[in-house]
Amino acid sequence: MPKNCILAYDLGTGGLKAALYSDQGIQIDALFEEYQVRSYRETWAEQDPEAWWSGFCKTTRALIEKHGIHGRDIAVVSFSGQMMACLPVERSGSALRDCIIWADRRSTAQTIRMHERIDEANYYRITGNKIYPTYALPKLMWLKDNEPEVYKRTYKFLQPKDYLVCRLTGTFVTDYSDASGTAALDMPNRNWSEEVLELAGVDEDKLPEIRPSTDSPGTVNRPAARESGLVEGTPVIIGAGDGPCGNLGAGVYREGNAYIYLGTSSWVSAASRDVVVDPGMVLFNICSVDPNLIYVYGTMQMGGGSFQWLKNTICAVERVMAELSGQSAYDYMSRQAETSPAGAGNLIFLPYLRGERSPRWNPTARGAFVGLTASHSRADMIRAVMEGVSYNLKIIRDALRSQGTCIEEMRIIGGGAESQLWRQIFANVFRESLRVPELREGATTLGAAVVGGVGVGLFENFSIIEKLNPIEFIEEPSADEQVLNRYDNLFQLFNTVYEVLCPVFEKMQS
Repeated sequence: MPKNCILAYDLGTGGLKAALYSDQGIQIDALFEEYQVRSYRETWAEQDPEAWWSGFCKTTRALIEKHGIHGRDIAVVSFSGQMMACLPVERSGSALRDCIIWADRRSTAQTIRMHERIDEANYYRITGNKIYPTYALPKLMWLKDNEPEVYKRTYKFLQPKDYLVCRLTGTFVTDYSDASGTAALDMPNRNWSEEVLELAGVDEDKLPEIRPSTDSPGTVNRPAARESGLVEGTPVIIGAGDGPCGNLGAGVYREGNAYIYLGTSSWVSAASRDVVVDPGMVLFNICSVDPNLIYVYGTMQMGGGSFQWLKNTICAVERVMAELSGQSAYDYMSRQAETSPAGAGNLIFLPYLRGERSPRWNPTARGAFVGLTASHSRADMIRAVMEGVSYNLKIIRDALRSQGTCIEEMRIIGGGAESQLWRQIFANVFRESLRVPELREGATTLGAAVVGGVGVGLFENFSIIEKLNPIEFIEEPSADEQVLNRYDNLFQLFNTVYEVLCPVFEKMQS
C-alpha cells in the first residue's frame, strides 16, 4: 500500500487524468475519464463542469480502491488544468452555466471593442498578451453582453482547475499562471489590472483571489470527501495551468530551458526571468509555477490535432490496420509518411483547422493542402501535415530567439513526440538538436505532482524534475545539407502560401 503519496490531476479538454505518485515522485498508476466538448455553433466550445467533478470523483475512488490506499496516506492533492476559460459560479460554488473553454472564439465583437478602447501595444505591455477571443477576458465581456442575468448572479469567474479546488475546499482562488491566462493580469505587478478591467467593463470583485501555485487554500471538506473517497482534511494545492505544469514536467524550470509540446494544441515555450515584450506581439507570456520566472509561449491551435484530424478523415486504412493489430493508427501513419521524401514532393499543408493563435493571430485562417497533384500519395499528405506543423512551430522558435530569449537547450514532449519521424522532421526544420526526456506523455500531470510536492514540503524545490524526468536521448538534425536546405526553402514557401491565401480566408469568413 503506497504511503504519503501524491494525487495529481490534469483537467484537459478531452478528459481528466488522475495520477498517483509516490512521495519520491514516481508514478504508480494513472486513470483517464473522458468527457465531451459541446459546440452549439461553429466558433463555440463549452463543457459541463459537472463532468469534470464526476471524472475527478470516479478516478479518485478507482485509484484508492485499486491500490488499497487509506485516506491518511494521501499527502496532497494538486492540479493542472486547461486555461483561458470562463465559468461563472454562485457564492455556493455552483456553476451558473456550462464553461466557455479556451477553444471558444465567439467573443470577436468584444475583442474589437477592446481594440477600440486601448492601444494594443499598451495592453500587451500590461498583460504580456494580445487582445484575442481565446482569452478569458473577452469571454467575460461576451457573457455580460449576452447573458446579463448570469453575469449579475455571478459571485466569481473561475478557471477549470479552480472550480475543482472550490468543490474540494470551498475557497475561490486562482494561481498566477491561470490569472495571466485571462489577459486581465497586470503581469509586472502581479495583480488584476484596474485599467484593463475598467475598459472591459468587468467587475474586479467577480475575479478570484490570486495566490502562488504552491499555495494551499484549504483542505478537503466533508461533502467533497463523501463524494470523492478522499479523507476530510487532506491538503489541497492550487497547482497551475496545463501549459506551466507541462513546462515543469518537461524539465523547463530555469532560464535557458525551452521545449516543444506536440499535443492536440501545440506550442514552443521558454523560461525567462522577465516578461518578453515582443514588438510583433507574436509571443505571449504566462506566469510560471516559480514566482521568479515567466514562461514565454507561442501556441498553435491544432498541432497534433491536425494529425488527429487526418487520421479521422483520410487515414481509414491505417485505422482499420490498427484495430486489427491492436497497435496505434498513428504508428501506421508515421510508417506511411516515412515512404515519402523530405518535403513531401513540395506539398504544403497549412495547419489552421481552428483558426490560429500565434504566430498568425488570425481567427479567419483555414487549413489547406497546396500544391496537390495527381502524383501525390496519401503518404505525401501525411508527411505534409507533419511538416506543416513543424514549419508553424519554427516561426515561434525564431520569434523567441529574435527577442533575445535565452535558449540553451530545446526539448520535445507530447504524444506526437513518440514518432521518431516527427522528431527527426522537427530537428531538421529547426536545424537544432532536440533533447527527448524519458517521460514524453504525462509531463503535465508530473508537473502538477511536483507543484503539490513542493507545496507540502515533500520536495525542496522544482529542481527535483531533473531526477524525475531525465533526458533519454538526443535527436540530431540530418547530416545531409541538401535535406536541411530543402526544408529551409519550403519553410519560406509555407509562409508565402499563407500570406497569399489570407484574403481568401477573409472572404470565406464573410
